[in-house]
Amino acid sequence: MSALADELPRQQARCRELLEDAISIGPNGAFLAHMLRADLARAETAAASGDLVAMMRALQALQEYSE
Repeated sequence: MSALADELPRQQARCRELLEDAISIGPNGAFLAHMLRADLARAETAAASGDLVAMMRALQALQEYSE
């Protein structure tokens, strides 16, 4: 659990930075921004609920975004 508890917030922060970059692109980054917002919302909900399975799925989804 501790690795998950450390890595999920780290990936959330990284993806928030990617979200800012996607927004700065303008209309061309709109789809990416939409996907990032949805995955970040799922990660926040999973973390708030303490659902380990949902947290692991959220972590995996966030890790798939590359820079």
